[in-house]
This record gives sequence, C-alpha cells and structure tokens, in this order.
Amino acid sequence: MANKFSISSLSSDILIMAETARWCDYLELTKPKVVAMLLLTAMVGMCLAVPTLPPVKSVLLGLLGIGMQSGAAAVFNHVIDLRIDRQMQRTSHRPLAKGRVTVNHALAFGVMLMVAGFSVLWILNALVAWLTFASLIGYALIYTVWLKYSTPQNIVIGGLAGAMPPLLGWVAVTGHFDPDALLLVMLVFTWTPPHFWALAIHRQKDYAKAGVPMLPVTHGIALTKTMIVFYTMLLVIVSLLPWLVDMNGVIYLLGSLVLNLGFVWYALKLKFSDKKGLARQTFKYSIWYIFGLFVALLVDHSWYSLV
Repeated sequence: MANKFSISSLSSDILIMAETARWCDYLELTKPKVVAMLLLTAMVGMCLAVPTLPPVKSVLLGLLGIGMQSGAAAVFNHVIDLRIDRQMQRTSHRPLAKGRVTVNHALAFGVMLMVAGFSVLWILNALVAWLTFASLIGYALIYTVWLKYSTPQNIVIGGLAGAMPPLLGWVAVTGHFDPDALLLVMLVFTWTPPHFWALAIHRQKDYAKAGVPMLPVTHGIALTKTMIVFYTMLLVIVSLLPWLVDMNGVIYLLGSLVLNLGFVWYALKLKFSDKKGLARQTFKYSIWYIFGLFVALLVDHSWYSLV
C-alpha cells in the first residue's frame, strides 16, 4: 500500500510539474519582459495624456488590450523565426525551438490573444484598436518576415512598431492623436538602434550563422560602433525635447541628463576602448536607460500634477 501511495503521489507530482512547465512555455512565447517594458511606456503615455489621473477603466482596459496584442505579436514572431531560433545559441532554448510547444498550438494561442486584445481595445475606441493591430502587423509581418532578412537597416525601420505603445496608451485615454505623444514615440524609436546593435555586436556570430543581415554582419563591427555613437547622440537631443517643449519639467530634465551621460559613456567606450563583454554591458544599460527615462517622465508628470 505504501508503495502504491508513493507511486500515485509521484505520478501526480509529475503531472503537476508538466502542466506548470506548459503554462510557463506559453507565457515565454509572449516575451513577458519585453511586453512589461512596452506596457510601462504605454502607461506613461496614458498618464501624460491628461493633466491629472487618467480614467481607471481606460488604464486597465488599455493595458490589458495592448498587452494581449503585444503578446500575440511575440508569439507570431516565435513561429516565423523558428528556423533561426534553432540555429542561434541565444534563442535555441525557446519553447518552439525545443519542441515543447507545437507550431499549431502557438498559432492558435497567438490568434486568441490577438482577437481578445483587439476586442478589449475596441471597448475603449476604434482608433486605439486599429492602431495596436497595425503595430502587431508591423512587427510580426513587415519586420519579422521582410525587413529582418532584407536590409541591415532592419531594426531602424522596423523599430517604429515597437515604439508605438506610448502613442497607443495616449489614444486609449483620449481617443485622438497628439504631437506630444509622437515625442514619446520618437524617444523609443531613436533608442532602438543603439540598443539592438549593441546586442548584435555581442551576438555577431549567431546572426551570421542564421543568415540575418544585422549591421555588424554586413558592414562590420567598427562601423556598427560608429552608428551606435551617432544614434546615442541623436537620442540625447530627442530626449531633451519633452523638456524643451514644456511637456515635462526639471525632474525629468535632471533624470534624462544623468541617464544620457551613462549611455554616451558606454557608447564612446565601446567605440574607442572596447573589451570583452562591453557590448553586452551596453545592451543591458540601454534597457535600464529606457526604463529610467520613462519612469522619470512619469514621476515628473505626477509631481507637477500634485503641486
């Protein structure tokens, strides 16, 4: 009896572990860390769209819908990139690449998220629903299927889709476009090239093996470092625009200046005093940079709204 009980308990534990692993695999398909960053930028767009606090309904439904659509785009990206994911060390562990989730199941999951996200956003307004859907198409199809394999400027052009969440958040609350929202889009759009090119330098051999024409593969690491410096300097200028147009105040200005100094330091060091692992460090800093920049936008707006 004791042995039967032990075997039964063990079988039950294995089933629970298998179900947990499957749930985690589907969650991984949505690239939750990336989606979380996108939702932060969307939430900042929501908050900056109004003088005080945005409506709770708009925030909750907006973040839910944008999150679902972003997750769906990530799932489709996994499906389309399955071949290169199996070849690249960085992505070879992904659920589809390892066969833990089938392509058909992933597609069904992605379509479910896409439809649900569109429906949720439609409750708010048609404009945000269609704009978010257009961003999904831009990332999952135009970038992943075409741009990624056709030009070393893939991440520059395709970066527009990933830069849209601040505008989506703004439209979710207001129902219309606004030039200030486009400034937030410009921030993410300008940040994207140095962010991804630092990773591309670190993973140059991986991209070359998979046949992806990233800039370090097609034009060499030296030119890529120069372009990182150029876009980082451009980012410094763009990041000052919210303060220059009186969209944000001194708190944001000080925060952005500190963050910009760090990014410029990494970019220049990568260009003129590179060492092993520095490209990866630059990539990691760029993530903290965009996170800190949008937190500074939010804190600044909240402070001046209260006073």
